[in-house]
Amino acid sequence: MAPQFYEAKRSRWYDLCKWRLIPWAAAATVVVAIAVVIAVPVIVARHKANANADADRYPNYTKLNYSINETYSTARFFDNFNYRTGGDPSNGHVHYVDLEYAVAYNLTPTLIDSVMVKVDTSIGPSSSPDASTGRFSVRLESKRQYNQGLFVFDIKHTPYGCATWPALWLADPYSWPAHGEIDVMEAINHAAPSDPNPGNLVTLHTDASCSMDVKRNMTGSTPEVFGSGTPATDCDVSPGTNNNAGCGVTGGPTTYGGAFNAAGGGIMAVEWRSEGIRIWQFGRAAIPADIGAGKPDPSIWPPPLADFPNTNCDIGGHFKNASIIANIDLCGDAIPESVWAASGCLTPCVGSHKCVGGWTQNNCTDFVSNNPQAFINAYWEFGEFKVYQSS
Repeated sequence: MAPQFYEAKRSRWYDLCKWRLIPWAAAATVVVAIAVVIAVPVIVARHKANANADADRYPNYTKLNYSINETYSTARFFDNFNYRTGGDPSNGHVHYVDLEYAVAYNLTPTLIDSVMVKVDTSIGPSSSPDASTGRFSVRLESKRQYNQGLFVFDIKHTPYGCATWPALWLADPYSWPAHGEIDVMEAINHAAPSDPNPGNLVTLHTDASCSMDVKRNMTGSTPEVFGSGTPATDCDVSPGTNNNAGCGVTGGPTTYGGAFNAAGGGIMAVEWRSEGIRIWQFGRAAIPADIGAGKPDPSIWPPPLADFPNTNCDIGGHFKNASIIANIDLCGDAIPESVWAASGCLTPCVGSHKCVGGWTQNNCTDFVSNNPQAFINAYWEFGEFKVYQSS
């Protein structure tokens, strides 16, 4: 019977009810180690797979059939806009004038097949009143607001010159940045290689949670955030994000200013849809035939200058109720003194200017106030604007 007794009292290694604390702890350690060995490679593999999937994600820009919804004809172009008046919200050295002043100073003339939007070139240091508190300029905001569509802008001349900061853009004047901003054409000074972003700068500005660090199909390049070395792919303009740089795309020196104008200007086309926002720039000699025929078809156009897909950005949530806006700002937030000093725009002092070394212009606002002749090229010239909607 002894053997039977021994077997009855002997603790078997697999009899878990008879384990004490130490065996339990050892077993648990072994199990956890095995789980970690198995789980970590699986998690890493899944993370890499998800990262690769995110990198390859891209919306399906299926063909949409567009029909004309509205035409801003040159004969009645300005009837479609409100004139914003007063100071500039971006701290520019301008006074935006109303229709009456714009007509009196010939800032919005209508030509045979085009219209112009200009900066005043008549008021100098000896004028009364002078331009010491800002030069007269114009900011137009379309009376109608839009939610998606295909916008075709005929641009015959872009404003350029020292201290200029012009823009053609889409935004809700009453809800920024909550309703987003689409900069179609924007530049500073001469848009030359010496400027921070030579050529046309196409940019989105939003509130939080809109990024373009994703797969894109475009011909333009992504600039840095104010020379920081960081690509401008975060559209968020919240304080502390990227100093309102937005997510931009540059087109090169021939896409704006003197070179663009000398070639006859061209067409800017903006397709704004739930899949994304795409912006094309066509030189006058390369405008697609379907645009000329009034039947634009982006599905057969070459890759756009700028592509902003919805991969990491809810387009419908970030962009709504946009007016078409055209303005010419002077100095302002885009031309701080550090940019002005490196612009190549310094000139001999005249009159009562405060000077550095008795020769160079002290600052951007002095230049604007005292050099009306510097703004002879600071004007937009537009042909028709057309807005299409998909059926």
